[in-house]
Amino acid sequence: MLSRETGTIRKAHAGRFRVALAFPNTYAVGMSNLGFQTAYRLFNATDEVVCERVFLPPRQELIAAGRSAPGERLVTLESQTPVSDFDMLAFSVSFEWDYTNVVAILRLAGLPPRASDRNRHHPLVALGGAVTFLNPEPLAPFVDVVCVGEGEVLVPDLVRTLAAGGDRRALLESLASRPGMYVPSLVDVRYDADGRVAGFAPVEGGGASVPVRKAVTPTSELLDPPATVVFTPDTELGSRLLVEAVRGCARGCRFCWAGYNYLPVRAFDADRLLRIAAAARAHASRIGLVSIALCDHPEIERLLGGLRAMGYGISPASLRLDELTAPIVAALRDSGERSITIAPETGSDRLRRVVNKAITNEAILERASLAFEGGIENLKLYYMIGLPTETDDDLVAIRDLTAAIRDRMLRHGRGRGAAGRIAASVNPLIPKPGTPYQWWPMEAPALTERKMKRLRQLVSGLDNVHFTIKSERHSYYQAMLSLGDRRVAAAVEAAERNGGQWRAAVEEAGLDADWYACRDRSGDPLLPWHVIAGGVRDDYLRAQAPAPTPR
Repeated sequence: MLSRETGTIRKAHAGRFRVALAFPNTYAVGMSNLGFQTAYRLFNATDEVVCERVFLPPRQELIAAGRSAPGERLVTLESQTPVSDFDMLAFSVSFEWDYTNVVAILRLAGLPPRASDRNRHHPLVALGGAVTFLNPEPLAPFVDVVCVGEGEVLVPDLVRTLAAGGDRRALLESLASRPGMYVPSLVDVRYDADGRVAGFAPVEGGGASVPVRKAVTPTSELLDPPATVVFTPDTELGSRLLVEAVRGCARGCRFCWAGYNYLPVRAFDADRLLRIAAAARAHASRIGLVSIALCDHPEIERLLGGLRAMGYGISPASLRLDELTAPIVAALRDSGERSITIAPETGSDRLRRVVNKAITNEAILERASLAFEGGIENLKLYYMIGLPTETDDDLVAIRDLTAAIRDRMLRHGRGRGAAGRIAASVNPLIPKPGTPYQWWPMEAPALTERKMKRLRQLVSGLDNVHFTIKSERHSYYQAMLSLGDRRVAAAVEAAERNGGQWRAAVEEAGLDADWYACRDRSGDPLLPWHVIAGGVRDDYLRAQAPAPTPR
């Protein structure tokens, strides 16, 4: 793999603080992750630090590892050095389903998974990534420090503190006093008689304070736009330049964790983005513009025009249809893009108002026609089911809106002699920490399954449309991980041991998954993730959505 990379950073180990940066999934997935690439750049920006990468081995190697001889250990990519020899093992984690892989990497590296079982001879284990913005508690027993917030702020402070050296306990206490640094071993959690979180108590003399405030940079002027550092064809996206164009979104959709947790909204300067693209043009012919609100960039049309002038093929993230314009469509089409992704979320205007997504079916159809007229041939649609107040009429509305979009696609396609295709993805709502729905119960899996069956029947006759409807059981355990406390760590360990059999893992851990995923939390004194201060006040979040009602 190294022989096919461009941009790999290599440094001698002698005299440097050594960081093994782990992505808890395979190389192909990890190297497609912009947050992971950014962490690699940030750690290596300091000359006194050497940072090398480590990934989860492919499945066949994992199976072989279960039969390997004692003493064989996971090694880093750059120098093939055992992970256990490094000063720090830093995880960049974006998705709940990678939690078991965190445990797997610790085990394969020869490290005790639980932080309480490790000592001064083991690397310090740090956790960063998107999950730290939400709820790090299910992973808290496995790590020494959680870096809460944006890496641009946290990585330099983390490195300075640890590179100074010293007793392990003293280092943890020093970290606990720093902005955005959460040391779980220095914070005790109290539970009430019903099992709910009743309080967080800093360990006496440990230097910690709760809640831990998320570290953010208020303006993009102080940030280098995150962009691909290492180019390789061996990723999910191929040799593509990824660059972040806008951070955050101000729309306030009530289900959207990213919209609330990446505030304030910050657009990166178009000229800086174009300079990055120009420098990378020798290594990439396509560019992926990473954002949850790309069209919010104040100079989006100039940015797209500049990228087209360089000969880039442009792949945007999901687009907001209410801000789609003819020049944007033209720039995408001229770059070779024939598909775009949009997220209606539901098929009815009524339910869209419930979740605070301010676009109507009429506007969706108008902008879809604009896209098809401009040469876009295919659409990917994202829908959710299990939203508050949802009825059967809302399921029918998903079918009807999709059919109406399909009809416009076919009408424009006939003129080109190409029919086009719609791919629709449907996922159950998972209430997310840090959003107005954090107190809401997830819909019971049995009810979700009935709705999925009904929706499959409704859309079965739609030609040129392919629906992917996600498993309700898959989402159910994802909700447990998203909304869980430290006690869920036992189920994570068990699932890693048994190959992802979550029902058995939950039973082994003695947990009630329903209690975590499908319970009304509006009366809870505290929530597990309240150990973190995410920046948006709970009284504001409560005002954005009514209290849960029985379903």
